[in-house]
Parts: sequence; C-alpha cells; structure tokens
Amino acid sequence: MARIFVLPVALLALTVPVWAADPTPGNKSEEPDSFDVEPPILKQNLSDEPLPEGDMARLEKQLERAKQNAAGAERLYKIGVLARMEVEQRLLKVVRCESDLANARVARAKEELAEKESQLATGEITKDELESIKTALAQLTESAQVATAKRERAELEAAEANLRRQQKLLKLGVGQKSDVTHAEEKLTELKARNN
Repeated sequence: MARIFVLPVALLALTVPVWAADPTPGNKSEEPDSFDVEPPILKQNLSDEPLPEGDMARLEKQLERAKQNAAGAERLYKIGVLARMEVEQRLLKVVRCESDLANARVARAKEELAEKESQLATGEITKDELESIKTALAQLTESAQVATAKRERAELEAAEANLRRQQKLLKLGVGQKSDVTHAEEKLTELKARNN
C-alpha cells in the first residue's frame, strides 16, 4: 500500500520543477489577443521626412516607388481592397515626389552654374558652354514651377475632397465636428499659402 502512494508523490515531485522551468509560459500581457512579438516595419510605413535637395538618386527612387504604389491603386479601389482616400493619397504622393525632384534638379543646376561661372573666369570653359548651362537651368526652373503649381493644385483638391468627405460623415452621424473643423482649417491654410 505504501508503494501506491510513493509512486504518485515521486512523479509529482519530478514534474513540479519541469513546470516551473517551462520556457513557454504563455501570453503574459494584459490583453488576451495581443502579440508578444512586434511585426516587422513595412516599407510603406516608413516616415516621409524631406530628403536633402542634393540627394537625386534617393528622390528618383522615391518617385519610382510612389508611381508603382499608385499604378494599381484604381484597380484595387474598384475591387474593394483600397478606400478612395488611399487612392487619392497615393496619387498625391506621386505629385509631391515629382515636385521635390524637379526642385532638386534646379538646385543642382544652380550649383553647376556657379561652378561653371568660376571656370569661365579662369578660362577653362567658353562662354557658349556657360550659355547652354543657363538655358538648361531656365528649362529646369520652368518645369519646377509647373510641378510646384501642380502640387499646390493637387494638395488643394485633396483638402477640398477631405472636407467634403468629413462633412458627409458628420451628416450621416458617423463623423465628428472636430474632424470637419480640422479639415476646414487645413483647406484655409492651403488657400492662404497658395495666394
């Protein structure tokens, strides 16, 4: 009879330390469905901090990425994967990237012009070469102005669409008055900046 009690007690004595040393204690967070491991950062979630104007290669890559993201956005909207607002934001990002790249090209051309003017003073280049650089700078400046105007127009249209969207949501009882006010302030700010 003593053997019947000794065997379960011995097994219990052996399993208690194993349970205590278990490396998978389960989910210890307060929320029952939360993750213990953070998901990886996705490319599209990285910040859109302005890049230095001289960093042409990065600006060109950023523009290509924005164009690729915007390319299939309309189709994804039609099949219900993306919201209309996401499609608009992707298209706006393309316009912003184009404007940034055009302005960076103008800045680079101005630096090159200053360098060539000093070379003209030392006699390393001719006046015709300098004039061709000035002509190229004038063309780049004009294209940058067009891109900037396109950007301002696109940002204004996006702000107007957002205001209409927020007003519609408020009218349906889903939105908040503060969202409408914020959208109105953003639109007013853009209009003031453009004028």
